[in-house]
Amino acid sequence: MPQLHVCPLHELDAVLAETQASHVVSLLSVGTPANRPGSIAEANYLQIGVSDIIEPLDGHVLAGEEHIAPLIAFSRAWPREKPMAIHCWAGISRSTAAAFIIACALAPQREEGAIARALRAASPMATPNRRFVEIADRLLTRDGRMVEAVAAIGRGADASWGIPFILPLE
Repeated sequence: MPQLHVCPLHELDAVLAETQASHVVSLLSVGTPANRPGSIAEANYLQIGVSDIIEPLDGHVLAGEEHIAPLIAFSRAWPREKPMAIHCWAGISRSTAAAFIIACALAPQREEGAIARALRAASPMATPNRRFVEIADRLLTRDGRMVEAVAAIGRGADASWGIPFILPLE
């Protein structure tokens, strides 16, 4: 069964060593130093430079379709033979939103609430970035159900860093 492994940046190397993931999604603010891990082919690495904000803020990059559409396309091109690792700085908001979006994109028949509840069960501190989810909901024509599902699980537990977790796709 294909899996999404979600973690903060400082746990990425350990997650890759443990999971042998073939694909990586990196969601970091523009200017945050990050390099493609050596074990990941260039075609299997997606870096999205976006801030963890939900409204415009000077000096930051607000997520738009130009950030979320490539995430969806990258996930759909993933052959799912090996896991995918998704990380942001803390492993709490951008990466958990991306995992939720990918799970919804790859299983259009799966109920959004079930995916959100699986996310919450896997990570008590997951707090998916609402803006990411709103944009993906429109792109995936989920008619607001993704937004409602994330709202239903509420804000995650306070934490400075997320703990690596797995979100199964089935």
